[in-house]
Amino acid sequence: MSAIRETSLTPTPAALATAPSAGKATRPVAKGDGLWAVRGDLPRWQYVSIALFSFLLMLGSWWGLSDSGWVPQLFLPSPPQVVHRLAQWYGQGNLINDTQISIFRVTAGFVLSAAMAIPLGLYIGSFRPVQAFFEPMVEFARYLPAVAFVPLVLLWVGIGEGAKISIIWIGTFFQMVLMISENVRHVPAAQIEAAQTMGANRGEIVSRVIFRSALPDIVDTLRVTLGWAWTYLVVAEMVAANSGLGYAILQAQRFLQTGKIFGGILLIGTIGLIMDQLFRLLHRRAFPWLHRA
Repeated sequence: MSAIRETSLTPTPAALATAPSAGKATRPVAKGDGLWAVRGDLPRWQYVSIALFSFLLMLGSWWGLSDSGWVPQLFLPSPPQVVHRLAQWYGQGNLINDTQISIFRVTAGFVLSAAMAIPLGLYIGSFRPVQAFFEPMVEFARYLPAVAFVPLVLLWVGIGEGAKISIIWIGTFFQMVLMISENVRHVPAAQIEAAQTMGANRGEIVSRVIFRSALPDIVDTLRVTLGWAWTYLVVAEMVAANSGLGYAILQAQRFLQTGKIFGGILLIGTIGLIMDQLFRLLHRRAFPWLHRA
């Protein structure tokens, strides 16, 4: 056990100092390529500048097209009209409540999926019999459209919060299991063989070697699938809901309130982007050796 503890995949500062390439792939950059070097580095300020420019370009294009008259503003409202609609939504007292309940539903469905998918993916990626038993079934299930489950979920779970959370779970769980099992299979065999050489038993290899080695990739997988959870929010809030951002968007469609529809979509995108950045920050804090230049 002590030998395995010493092989922890979290490198110490001393180890990093003596082995600068450990835990980080070397990325040769051709001289003179500058910004366009294949897999090259980009200073933080340049990355942020380009990202801001892309958002400003999108906003300017949208604003210009809306004001050009080529598309009726009923179908493409301008950014100020969308902001005005959001202010009205807030003034009516529903915006905060709709946002909070949608965040709760997405978070609950996502956490439930992760709590089940991480151990299952770990065992599918580690043991071939478990893979043979579960993987074909999960592969089949991931092609089943979550929308088709709405009538069944209503019958099985009812019309409460459980139904909305179940739809988000169906939309994310099966994809998450397969991606995590792939993360686990990418753990180098040399690490497993080294642990076996030092006398680790099966449980220690899975929990102390494979899981720890795959953990950075698993966190990335969770970040990607969190985005999918948000995409299933509107579907989930079709299930006998009377609140939430998805519900508000569907209600606005009935009255051709395109400004509110745009506002709801942008709000979902903004919350999703904030959550994505929080996951990136978690990744940088938890695995700093993977982000050092």
